[in-house]
Amino acid sequence: MTVLPNRDRRAERREATRREILDAAWLIARRDGLNAITLREVGELVGMRAPSLYSHFESKNAIYDAMFAESWRELVRAFQGSKFPAAPREGLLTEAQVFFDFATADLARHQLMNQRALPDFEPSQAAYADSIVAYERLQESMSAKGVRRTADLDLWTALLSGAVNQQLANDPGGARWRRQLPRLVDMFADEVGIPGPPLRRVK
Repeated sequence: MTVLPNRDRRAERREATRREILDAAWLIARRDGLNAITLREVGELVGMRAPSLYSHFESKNAIYDAMFAESWRELVRAFQGSKFPAAPREGLLTEAQVFFDFATADLARHQLMNQRALPDFEPSQAAYADSIVAYERLQESMSAKGVRRTADLDLWTALLSGAVNQQLANDPGGARWRRQLPRLVDMFADEVGIPGPPLRRVK
């Protein structure tokens, strides 16, 4: 006879409630913007009075903090679930496409992760650690391609983020700047010395 470990049903209910609260916050953020989130509306959506939310999140910024952390974990999972060509330029292009698609799929999430859309919010050390995991993955990937200077990593993140921001601002839901990614990779690769034939296919 197999004896199953005792379930902590209280912890499960608590986690389920926290999930409901975060889902409600994301719903508001995606519909009306990150700044539109209020404890009152979150409470209404989950059937709780706003003061009751404090037993799960100590403040609205604590909700943002949890949203920030889970967003970066989702990005890491997106990379973990993708396959990358061994050829350096082709691999970098695929990485760029994974990030680009993830970022442009959700404006509110992108703003929370990569822009200072909430001037009164700073991620906690624990939440920021999740973003560091993603950056360290980038460092390892670039190092394998021979790119190790911080200035070169800064250039790459600036180029890719710029393309994402242009897409979100000027062609939401389209692919105008996604089609530029092969050229963007070639420009960067030529600058920092990543070998391989050109990828340019933009018409």
